[in-house]
Amino acid sequence: MMFKDEIFHIPQAQKYCSGNFRSWDPMITTPPGLYYLSLAHIASLFPAVVFTQAGSSFSEACSTQILRSTNGILAVLCSVLVYDIISHLRPNLDDKKATTYAVIFALYPLHWFFTFLYYTDVASLTAVLAMYLACLKKNYWSSALFGIFAVVIRQTNIIWMLFVACCGVIDTTLTCHDDNVQIHENDLVQESSPLNAKGSLVSSANLRKRKFYRTKVAGKQFPRSTRFSSINLKSGLMDEVRSMILTMWRMKSELLVSFSPFLIVLMAFVAFVRWNGSIVLGAKEAHTVSLHFAQIMYFGLFSALVTAPLHYNLSEVIDLFHSFWKGRPLSCFQVFIFLLAGFISVHYFSIAHPYLLADNRHYPFYLWRKVINTNWSSKYLLVPAYVCSWFSIFNILGKFRRKIWVLAYFVATAAVLVPAPLIEFRYFTTPFYFLMLHSQMNGRLSWLLIALLFIALNAFTMIMFLFRPFYWENESGKQRFIW
Repeated sequence: MMFKDEIFHIPQAQKYCSGNFRSWDPMITTPPGLYYLSLAHIASLFPAVVFTQAGSSFSEACSTQILRSTNGILAVLCSVLVYDIISHLRPNLDDKKATTYAVIFALYPLHWFFTFLYYTDVASLTAVLAMYLACLKKNYWSSALFGIFAVVIRQTNIIWMLFVACCGVIDTTLTCHDDNVQIHENDLVQESSPLNAKGSLVSSANLRKRKFYRTKVAGKQFPRSTRFSSINLKSGLMDEVRSMILTMWRMKSELLVSFSPFLIVLMAFVAFVRWNGSIVLGAKEAHTVSLHFAQIMYFGLFSALVTAPLHYNLSEVIDLFHSFWKGRPLSCFQVFIFLLAGFISVHYFSIAHPYLLADNRHYPFYLWRKVINTNWSSKYLLVPAYVCSWFSIFNILGKFRRKIWVLAYFVATAAVLVPAPLIEFRYFTTPFYFLMLHSQMNGRLSWLLIALLFIALNAFTMIMFLFRPFYWENESGKQRFIW
């Protein structure tokens, strides 16, 4: 039995298994990347399938169960990538903790549930994480290659490719700027030191000074890969932007060579969109680009709720309040602007897609009817919760990432979610993973509570899916609840 979008994806993949690459279901909106991965997966299993007599030909081996197993393999690979990314971002973290975090990531309800179905979500996330890991390791050609795979699986991944490239540029330019600032400061210390005559002592002091800047600033411990300096922590967003622009201009030739692979992929994607006439392949009338600004609000609250122990604890509340109090009156102005933007978003840019209103198999259907749209005031009453969630996200990311990185993350998340007219929690998976990868919380209790919350949500979802089927009028077959 096939569920929801599987009725489109599985027959299309089976056509590819039969060698029919010209036929295309007009209801499928995403490119055929997942089907190509499935062909490679089935080809690797084909000798075993023939040996066990599960199928006598390649097309017969392309069953629903084997197609779904593609995502099972990709989910394992995804966990390995998460482990490698965490180890790279936090080199001082021991292997046991990194493995535990990777397992908890794998339990994320949206990712875990769609691992068992034939959807594009798991493959898309895996390709994006592979692209990001390669960029972190400064293998930009490999990163762009994984970016091609990611876009061929789901075209909105072009945004995440640009975000990954932006992360690489930020790391390259601002790290170079930090090193220059530190060298300049060390030179000033050396010139003004009374021990200039003893060069060895001065050199030793400078080395200790540089090491101190890179590992510890203002009493806070940062990962060595982040490489903050005291200047950067004191500077604002505009200072980082100015420093980045100046350094980019000075390094323009190096940056153009290093990041040209991403530029090539971007130009190819633009050419495809112009040729296709739309970013989606099929069902274009139902997936037109919209200004759905409320979607970014939903993501903020959803992410905060599913990781409640990270956001709603005494330490985080005190820290958030302290940051607001320290930054007053600017913080009050920021809160006002965010609240105003939130009210405008839910009033003018809150979309009820026909698919959302008609399909009672999805949880967003009930959240829209019972929570967001209960009465005329309910969607406005939720705005403070949306704003608080985003401020908490900014505060958590700002502890370990540069302000310009946090801004790039917000812009990328908005660029992916705002044009989507349909409320789909599946769209939240990739930005959620980037959020969690860079939150870098250390509390064992918080991680344990998040794991228990994920397990509880997964158990509830599977109970509803397996044991609470229902029927539609004038439709044959059972219908099941799904994310």
